[in-house]
Amino acid sequence: MTQRAGTEDAIVGAAGGADVPYRPDGLTAAEVAARIGRGEVNDVPVRSSRSVLDIVRGNVLTRFNAIIGLLWAVMLVVAPIQDSLFGFVIVANTGIGIVQELRAKRTLDSLAVIGEAKPTVRRDGEPVEVSVSEIVLGDLVELGPGDKVVVDGVVAESDSLEVDESLLTGEADPVPKKPGDPVMSGSFVVAGGGAFTATKVGREAYAAQLAEEASRFTLVHSELRSGISTILKYVTWMMVPTATALIVSQLVVKDTDLKGSIARTVGGIVPMIPEGLVLLTSVAFAIGVIRLGRRQCLVQELPAIEGLARVDVVCLDKTGTLTEGGMDVAELRPLDGFDEAYVRKVLGAVGDSDPRPNASLQAVIDAYPDNDDWRCTEALPFSSARKYSGAAFSEGDGQSSSWLLGAPDVLLPDGDPALAETDSLNRRGMRVLLLARVTGELDDPKTPGTARAAALVVLEQRLRPDASDTLAYFADQDVAAKVISGDNAVSVGAVAAKLDLPGADRPVDARHLPERPEEMARALEEGVVFGRVTPQQKRDMVGALQSRGHTVAMTGDGVNDVLALKDADIGVSMGSGSEATRAVAQIVLLDNSFATLPHVVAEGRRVIGNITRVATLFLTKTAYSVLLAVLVVVARVEYPFLPRHLTLLSTLTIGVPAFFLALAPNKERAQPHFVRRVMRYALPAGLIAAAATFTSYLLAGHHYSGPGALEAETSAATLTLFLVSLWVLAIIARPYTWWRVVLVAAMGGAFLLVLVVPWLQEFFALRLVGTTMPWAAAGIALAGAALLEVAWRWVERRIPA
Repeated sequence: MTQRAGTEDAIVGAAGGADVPYRPDGLTAAEVAARIGRGEVNDVPVRSSRSVLDIVRGNVLTRFNAIIGLLWAVMLVVAPIQDSLFGFVIVANTGIGIVQELRAKRTLDSLAVIGEAKPTVRRDGEPVEVSVSEIVLGDLVELGPGDKVVVDGVVAESDSLEVDESLLTGEADPVPKKPGDPVMSGSFVVAGGGAFTATKVGREAYAAQLAEEASRFTLVHSELRSGISTILKYVTWMMVPTATALIVSQLVVKDTDLKGSIARTVGGIVPMIPEGLVLLTSVAFAIGVIRLGRRQCLVQELPAIEGLARVDVVCLDKTGTLTEGGMDVAELRPLDGFDEAYVRKVLGAVGDSDPRPNASLQAVIDAYPDNDDWRCTEALPFSSARKYSGAAFSEGDGQSSSWLLGAPDVLLPDGDPALAETDSLNRRGMRVLLLARVTGELDDPKTPGTARAAALVVLEQRLRPDASDTLAYFADQDVAAKVISGDNAVSVGAVAAKLDLPGADRPVDARHLPERPEEMARALEEGVVFGRVTPQQKRDMVGALQSRGHTVAMTGDGVNDVLALKDADIGVSMGSGSEATRAVAQIVLLDNSFATLPHVVAEGRRVIGNITRVATLFLTKTAYSVLLAVLVVVARVEYPFLPRHLTLLSTLTIGVPAFFLALAPNKERAQPHFVRRVMRYALPAGLIAAAATFTSYLLAGHHYSGPGALEAETSAATLTLFLVSLWVLAIIARPYTWWRVVLVAAMGGAFLLVLVVPWLQEFFALRLVGTTMPWAAAGIALAGAALLEVAWRWVERRIPA
């Protein structure tokens, strides 16, 4: 029965809030308005994305933008506008990044509103759903299984209330709560119900900052982004001494005009900076969020897109994932001489005793309406750990009785005749509950030992129509699916078998799993279907799989899944799931469609595969730029390029193609070791491009003389570098599709246009002189392309990723 605070005096509990009286009817509308006016409202901003200011700052205030901005300012002073084009390109790219992240923000924020939990508060004596930000000091907040405690408070009413505080304390055991006990924001209800009075709201609440951070997506903890950060760190280390040597070489060693030397020095420094790489990564993630948002998939942390693509084991909770939430009573089988009409009365009374029934009990309530003659004298809410619920009644004729409703194999001893009947039903995929009459206190662990079986309630589960295809997709992608459920193992295996899951015919009862992590991991790798799994076991199973090097995703919708969701590499919650599961999951499927998961995997693979391609392009440019600068310093010659030349080359061989490649479809499996995979191609490609270009430049220096010789030498070197870079692009674009061929051809055509249109020749200072040297430059580039093919094939064989 519900316990209530025995007085309406001020409650000043251990939660340490203000003196707030317990009001059974809650606050009045006038009191709520007054408290809002005083600022006593839960105004913590819960965001699903970065703020507009953070987005702008993150895209504009970068280390490389600062360097390029300084160089741009110098070039605007000392050189023609065409040598400052790189600055306008950076402005455009940064603008694109901001726009795409703002679009992603709008998508995330709108989805967050749809998926936002609505706590129930009591006002003017009526339960009212309000948003979290509308709770005021002194509100009486109602709680039920799966509800998250959103502000600090003191328990005012308790109906066998049990709260899990593991997200705050690390302790997994539920904590019973009675009137006067404190509750902290960030904890959640695992059993029972009740209400608490809010004593701390807004930023004063214990876990307010934790909740804010947990609900905001972030760009950290991603192998892709951390790999790029590592690459950029090494690039910076290489760039600083190389750029310094180049500046000294061009401004001191060479005795040429100052403005020309400055222009060529800047031309050598700018391409060392892979400025667009971080931008395109953010854009790819942002567009992924938008695409998934259209499928009603809320990505609460951006790296979850990448993470799910790397998953090799997905743990599925049966109820709500493979089956729909609702159930139907298919059959009632009285046992041990109990009258069926009497059993129906008992079931109706048991159903009415729980104000927040789970799916199984709701099916019982729908099938057996309440019996008004019986009065509930004690209630025991369902607990995932116990596997049963219970109620005691005064039957109206002076008789009293106590009943448990739950798992037959938990309530009955081994060998009981009813268990054989239960096993037969389980093998058909039915879910079976046992109604048993007991003696003693309901919450006494010894009470189930007194159980006398009264009836079997046979429930039919509704399979999700999309579950079979989704499981087949995971099997095709070499992602192992493990069905982990608190239900009977045989029943779970039968459901999985209906969905054609290989290995479903060998279900494992988790009560017999070894406790040692290494032995448990071995059993988990061998098995597919696991039943009778406790919430703590789910968490242990995730940890055991991770200990064997697996990347684990966990799906679920119930409060018993929270601990496992939190510890998994990727937690996926159904939109209809408990508030606690939605709070800890990285991905929330708002339409409750399990079939959305393959789209998330595909989106992650698109991002990872395409960014790997794009990163190779950018870092090839960085590698050849650094090597060219070193060769120029060693040979004590003029740097071959002006900024306009490298802006043209970067745009045609990296900038424009990278944008298309980063957003293209890509179904390649996600591979680990991002940095190694990129650098093993970028370094040899950069070396070959730099060697071919410098060879062409030196030959042109010997071939041309007199006025205009430097421009002719630069044009020949530019032709070689473009052709080698175009070949790198052609390799990166494989395997070819019609649009990839068109993309590479269009970039080649654009460069040819610059070479043949007079005003473009003048604008970019590109004019091929004679025929000997241009053909020689093309021949050197062809040799470089052949070397590229040989080098990349050698790398593929000898340097595994």
